[in-house]
Amino acid sequence: MEYQSVLIIGGTGFIGSHIVAKLADTGCRVTVPTRRESHAQHLLLLPDVELVVEANVHDDAQLRNLIRGQDAVINLVGILHGKPASSGASYGQDFAKAHVELPKRIVAACAELGVHRYLHMSALGAAPDAPSMYLRSKADGEAAAMSNPAVRTTIFRPSVVFGDHDHFLNMFASLQKLLPVMLLANADAKFQPVFVEDVAQAFVTSLYDDQTIGKTYELAGPKVYTLRELVEVAGSYSGHPRPVVGMPHTLARLQAFILEHLPGDPVITRDNLDSMKVDNVAHGPMAEELHIEPTPLEAVAPYYLRGLQPHGPVDSVHVAP
Repeated sequence: MEYQSVLIIGGTGFIGSHIVAKLADTGCRVTVPTRRESHAQHLLLLPDVELVVEANVHDDAQLRNLIRGQDAVINLVGILHGKPASSGASYGQDFAKAHVELPKRIVAACAELGVHRYLHMSALGAAPDAPSMYLRSKADGEAAAMSNPAVRTTIFRPSVVFGDHDHFLNMFASLQKLLPVMLLANADAKFQPVFVEDVAQAFVTSLYDDQTIGKTYELAGPKVYTLRELVEVAGSYSGHPRPVVGMPHTLARLQAFILEHLPGDPVITRDNLDSMKVDNVAHGPMAEELHIEPTPLEAVAPYYLRGLQPHGPVDSVHVAP
């Protein structure tokens, strides 16, 4: 089926901006809601992109107005940090609102308004019995995304995503510019980083391929790294390599607890540590129907971590931090 009009919720962020750019290149009309116009200025340079400013997707009336008349909806909303769960709850209200209630409301509105195609961003490792609130809420979000048979859903589970302006390698590179040594929690945790352009291509390919309906796709790169190796890569490629020292579990939990209670967005939380108890690694290669040859981290990261202009399609859009 051909989709001429697509709503992308969470389209102003790192991954969303690349998906918006790819869809705009196909001639698709893309609508992107945003709470703040300043967060979406970079998208105004793209053809056929409409910004809906001061839109609140958590308001049912506004959400229905955004969905009405669309051919498909893509939901990329996700948070890494949230308040602790109340007694007996699997996760806190922040995770519930962003990861579970929003997709449930999106699917209900899509079914009501006759919008039958929905692409949903989840996370590698999502499971009802996962060790972290983040991963448990992502699993319930997947169930919500698949809850109405009238809406044809595809789910994506990426590992950590890298690319220009990412919030992972860039953070470790920046810290190594400032610190003489890196004290690292869960240094042996495993990740399989995936390039942001490959993630964006997976979404666009899936949108136009009906055989992806009802499926869940793991998105991961060609190589598995420990967290220690990724931090060392970030330091080396940015020109500021530092010694990396693994922290004992008890000290790491104490550090995360302190960081949670400092002003601003924490670098790491205890729930993040819990997420790393399970390997962030795919069960196999990327699905053949996505037609993607995963991009090696080494082919891209040395450019943007050194502040050099990356080559290839990543240069097609400036991504707002």
